[in-house]
Amino acid sequence: MPQKALITGITGQDGAYLAEFLLGKGYEVHGMVRRASTENFERIGHLRDRLTLHQADLLDQLSIVNLLDGVQPDEVYNLAAQSFVPTSWLQPLLTGEFTALGVTRMLEAVRLVNPKIRFYQASSSEMFGAVDREPQDEQTPFYPRSPYGVAKVYGHWITINYRESYDIFACSGILFNHESPLRGKEFVTRKVTDAVARIKLGLQKKLLLGNLDAARDWGFSGDYVRAMWLMLAQDEPDDYVIATGRKHTVRQLVETAFSCAGLDWEKYVEVDPALIRPAEVHNLLGDASRARAKLSWEPEVSFEQLILMMVEADLDRVQRQLDGRGPEPAGYTAWQNK
Repeated sequence: MPQKALITGITGQDGAYLAEFLLGKGYEVHGMVRRASTENFERIGHLRDRLTLHQADLLDQLSIVNLLDGVQPDEVYNLAAQSFVPTSWLQPLLTGEFTALGVTRMLEAVRLVNPKIRFYQASSSEMFGAVDREPQDEQTPFYPRSPYGVAKVYGHWITINYRESYDIFACSGILFNHESPLRGKEFVTRKVTDAVARIKLGLQKKLLLGNLDAARDWGFSGDYVRAMWLMLAQDEPDDYVIATGRKHTVRQLVETAFSCAGLDWEKYVEVDPALIRPAEVHNLLGDASRARAKLSWEPEVSFEQLILMMVEADLDRVQRQLDGRGPEPAGYTAWQNK
């Protein structure tokens, strides 16, 4: 019998890459999706005939219990959340319900249905926030600077609590920023590469950004979902920082992206103070030594390769739209070898 995995947030960037990865490993893959008036399965469209999707909701405990009881997965990957930091300032209570208490509901369902299920929680480098040391590893204190970061700290610690209280194989991956051509346009990396494509092809004149000096450790989503799987394949559960160990400023991101299209970024980029966060996280740089030592994990895609991949994908997408050739290719297989 093949291993059976359930992915919450399967329609998101990481969910799509993880589904593709697990299918390649021979898994039977199930995905949890919310009931919505409009369904967006764009990222997993090429996988639909190989997945089984189920309706449930992180706000509804009974729906999660029924889902786990029906699927009986060997592994659960909890990737679902309200995951956009600026939105967490506008909707802090909703962010707490999904991103914090939603984790508790998932863990409680595991405890009630089958405590032998292996559980992965998507933690975040935003938990570190106002850091007092660099780089950040598993022992670095948390000082979150947004409602999203605060909610992720709760999700992280409740995962540890259930592991220690109920002997559940529960791991948290403290993932630093990770991007891809499947990233939503609300995130700065994709906002930049989409703008580069539109400026290059004459559809946009300016790109407005906030703090150009903010620095992040950016990696490739396809590399990071492999680390999630490796965590659940170990003999003992643990928490791991997943990062490249290199940081770049938003200014460097912009310069790299525009240069990929042969453009001078300074001619097109303007700073808009309205886009600066109420409480800024200035520097995040991860130390993935534990993951390298215990998981034998290494990132394979460099920052420069990642940005080139995203710019090329957006140029192709926008050009297709201009030519009336239909939607762009999507998914892990379309970009994994770029």
